[in-house]
Amino acid sequence: MLIRPMVRHEVDLLVAWAAEEGWNPGPHDAEAFWAADPQGWVAAEVDGQVVGGGSIVAYGTSYGFMGLFIVRPDRRGHGLGRELWLARRALLLDRLDDEAAIEMDGVFAMAPFYAAGGFVHQHRDLRFAGVAGRSDPGPTTTAVEVVDAAAVPFELIEGYDRAHFPAPRSAFLRRWLTLPGGQAVAAVADGRCRGYAVRRPVLVGHKVGPLFADDPEVAEALFVAVTAPVAGEQVVLDAPERNAAAVALADRHGLQEVFGCARMTLGPPPALPWDEIFGVTTFELG
Repeated sequence: MLIRPMVRHEVDLLVAWAAEEGWNPGPHDAEAFWAADPQGWVAAEVDGQVVGGGSIVAYGTSYGFMGLFIVRPDRRGHGLGRELWLARRALLLDRLDDEAAIEMDGVFAMAPFYAAGGFVHQHRDLRFAGVAGRSDPGPTTTAVEVVDAAAVPFELIEGYDRAHFPAPRSAFLRRWLTLPGGQAVAAVADGRCRGYAVRRPVLVGHKVGPLFADDPEVAEALFVAVTAPVAGEQVVLDAPERNAAAVALADRHGLQEVFGCARMTLGPPPALPWDEIFGVTTFELG
């Protein structure tokens, strides 16, 4: 097996495989994924064919994320996945500082394998799904104004994102906020950002992520604003279980738990305001 860097169109192949696995990716996800780190994609090749791959995205030199780890079904069960995963971990470690953290959202069944590779369980990120607009959560009480993100200076949203994500990700964020068919909204008050949310189309319905907010009332206002245009369609929210208010938000809107991943860390866990993280951006890139 040859392990090598991916070229751009091969990320589309990984996303297509993810769709076949039922991961429900978006048709434009690969655009933003590649923008995050063009050097952060690894392919496994056998006899001239790509048989597996995954991300080793480095956000600067202090934080990395491993995700979108797939081996083609007909090549599983022969140790290729283990070899690929270990190679990806080693390659990403080489790209980062000695004290950097690497994280992943791994399926629960694989958590023991990742733990053997040095990753420590932090919490569960739970996927909730349901029909937008089916439940009436009641009036919101926050005084913030929710506006289209395009009306807010990018630097304000980027600054808020930086307070809720372990490292800068400007190139990714610019793409993520403007994915075709999606919507991004921000909560503003007194000239500052109090939260923001992104909804993007996926193969079945829509996913909301990230959903970052100062408090549950702001999160509620953002979620309502970003899902109202797709009322009657499926919406998905990946919420950290450690934020009880995020789980309560999903419940108020009639969303049911359908899947989950273990957030695991190699190195020092990033210090984040988890009570302000109501929806992670994506299981693939953090």
